[in-house]
Amino acid sequence: MSEVSGDSSAVLAGARMIEDAQRSVVQVRSSGRGIGAGVIWPGEGLVMTNHHVISGRRRRNNIRVALHDGRALDADVVKSDRSLDLALLRMEGDRGDLPAAPVGDSDTLRVGELVYAIGHPWGSVGAVSAGIVGGVGELRGPGRGSSARYVRSDVALAPGNSGGPLLNARGEVVAINAMIFGQMALSIPSKAAEAWVAGGRRPRLGIGVLPVEVPVSLSREAGLVIVGVETGGAADRAGLLVGDVLLAVSGAPLGKPGTLLEAVARADDAVSLRVMRGGKIMVMEVRLKESGRAA
Repeated sequence: MSEVSGDSSAVLAGARMIEDAQRSVVQVRSSGRGIGAGVIWPGEGLVMTNHHVISGRRRRNNIRVALHDGRALDADVVKSDRSLDLALLRMEGDRGDLPAAPVGDSDTLRVGELVYAIGHPWGSVGAVSAGIVGGVGELRGPGRGSSARYVRSDVALAPGNSGGPLLNARGEVVAINAMIFGQMALSIPSKAAEAWVAGGRRPRLGIGVLPVEVPVSLSREAGLVIVGVETGGAADRAGLLVGDVLLAVSGAPLGKPGTLLEAVARADDAVSLRVMRGGKIMVMEVRLKESGRAA
């Protein structure tokens, strides 16, 4: 009897958690782009959603946010980032007392952990699906120029889920749902969203690279050949050239672009690169920031 009672209490607690979370989930309607989802973010009238949900819409009246209580408000774009696929909106008008969603720590997610997605798939308002985390790491997504970090799970996503929250079992937002890739749902980690909202810019080398086989006579390491250098970027300022082969970053061997992206993202002001140029190997330090401003 006690076991049954305990199970019932857990089910009821889970249902209440979902009901509370649904109050923080909104519909984002952008003319010409259909309907997506969003989540009320900590801050005055803020809503987090995907860039692709509101892409190209910056004027008021082109974006409407429908709240859980049935109200619909105009919204302006505070900022938007295509590479992260995030957009931050600010609702206008009489917002009243809006329930901002609690934001959790995506770095604590573990493979096999239970997660929930809330959104509006195929127009079904506030629909919930559950699944487990399959992994957290970098993946090259469709339509993206570089690898990015995602939470991978098997929650069911469909058109209308984009921009909605991925929740842990405590009802905290641990990611923003973005897309389906094969059989996986891909969501942007809450840590990345928080850092972006706070205004931090991701460190960038300003280069394009491709994997390359390094002749055994020169090195036993795989490498990345530089195929493009952004003028004025960190790599350009350090003297890196098209054709240079990157072998290691901060002592860690390189074999794929994702490894380089991860290392640069974790760096502070500079990274040390092991570089092969014209058959000679050298070490170059690349400062990721210019004096007084981010690179």
